[in-house]
Amino acid sequence: MSENSSFPIRSWSEDDRPREKLMLKGKSALSDAELIAILIGSGSRNETAVDLSKRMLSKSNNNLNAFGKSSIEQLMLFKGIGEAKAITIIAAMELGRRRKSEDAIELSKISSSKTVFQIMQPLIGELPHEEFWIIYLNNSNKIIHKCQLSKGGITGTVVDVRLVFKIGIEQNATAIILCHNHPSGVLKASEADKQITRKLKIAGENLDIKVLDHLIVTETAYYSFADEGIL
Repeated sequence: MSENSSFPIRSWSEDDRPREKLMLKGKSALSDAELIAILIGSGSRNETAVDLSKRMLSKSNNNLNAFGKSSIEQLMLFKGIGEAKAITIIAAMELGRRRKSEDAIELSKISSSKTVFQIMQPLIGELPHEEFWIIYLNNSNKIIHKCQLSKGGITGTVVDVRLVFKIGIEQNATAIILCHNHPSGVLKASEADKQITRKLKIAGENLDIKVLDHLIVTETAYYSFADEGIL
């Protein structure tokens, strides 16, 4: 499609130009659709970039979080969105997710289970598969290291107890926190979750590395073994 058959932003009136609006009024003045319109640049023959963005968002119930989970293929189903524009949107959403993750990491001292959730939710809360992570702490409960121990399918992961404490000794950790996600969204500890927690706790006691908590993380909430009194 030639540029003459679309609606480039530069051809709009000033009040309708998201770029100019951002410059004049600031980023907070723009709607979600206007911000997405800046990413895609132009719409199709029959609609502007803003109208196209509104239509795309409406398919996700105008929820940016849901929209951010769209795949390249799903975005390309919209007329006017080719591979390049879809990739641009995906890249912008990923940058937003990473920024959120880095902001959370600044909360380096663990003071509660909520702090752990704020750190781990951006990393594993929205994944379609399970991942098991370990957070390693010093004697001031500050994070000195964290790593993905294993990655599994929709229903589970494998945990290597020896590897958990090998890394702990290498990092001079005095405590660890276990974390894994439930893609199903169910906040309930399975018997397997409880068994691996007990196994790691016993192994840690022999090495003077305490297991402080085990969190099950979902997209919007978490379950803490310590808070529930089952650690």
